[in-house]
Amino acid sequence: MSAKEINYICDEMGLCCPSEPSSFYISDKKKKPLEIYMFIDPLCPECWALEPIIKKLQMEYSPYFTLRTYLGSEMRTFNKTYGPKKASQLRERARKYNETASRTGMPCDGDVWNENTLITPYTSLLAVKAAELQGKAIGSKYLRSLREALFLNKQNIADENVLIECAEKVEGMDISEFRNDLNSQSASKAFQCDVKTTKEMDVTTVPTLVFFNDDVNEPGLKVSGLYDYHIYVSIMEEMLGKKLEKCPTMSLESFLKFYTLVAAKEVSVVFDWTPEEVERQMKRLKLMQKVEKINVKNGTLWRYID
Repeated sequence: MSAKEINYICDEMGLCCPSEPSSFYISDKKKKPLEIYMFIDPLCPECWALEPIIKKLQMEYSPYFTLRTYLGSEMRTFNKTYGPKKASQLRERARKYNETASRTGMPCDGDVWNENTLITPYTSLLAVKAAELQGKAIGSKYLRSLREALFLNKQNIADENVLIECAEKVEGMDISEFRNDLNSQSASKAFQCDVKTTKEMDVTTVPTLVFFNDDVNEPGLKVSGLYDYHIYVSIMEEMLGKKLEKCPTMSLESFLKFYTLVAAKEVSVVFDWTPEEVERQMKRLKLMQKVEKINVKNGTLWRYID
């Protein structure tokens, strides 16, 4: 997607600042008062559940913060070959995934751990960094594609062929360049930088958000785990010492047009709707033949098709 196309979409959304709702795809040269360091792991279900909250923060308060994403390393143990306990460990991981899906409402099928042996998820982490070498926008879209492959389609994202399939779904990505970068020193060094930052910040679990204001003498505020949306807004207001003003609200159709495939839970979080209201609104668009419903284990997805 060209910069011109991105600007057009943002103009259609009526956002107060031009970016992936909002500063995710277009760098804003104006310095923002807050920085948020987000530490996640593509294989972590709680990190998947954090995604709608981050979307909402970007859409409503992006003029106030810059988001920086780092890959944590909670899943390092899955790079190892397990002994006799391997099967029970995989079953426990599957149980955790399904439990997280039930608790958060984000669709997630833990059976992936029973059907695929993800012995080397390290390759999926390198893939994210390889995608980011083509820009922040491409990296963000690729991470989403990777998560959909794992959480929704139960694909083995340790498989290089699956990683390339995910790249092929990202509009604007240079597949040939991605193949070269996948096993390059550049991707490896980028990931090692993330590992170094994770250690320096003393981040031991994912997801973790670390909030910094523009006072270099002030330490960052580290928030580990998954919390309700209003908690993160309260933290930002406390750090800035004022009430935050929201960006103009975008329409549901603009939201769907921008992200293409969203979970019902994401719509619920972003627009503060009950599940029943989400269903009503989506059925209305379905009758207009603008979306299609996709039923998956532990949730519902909607794809924009207009």
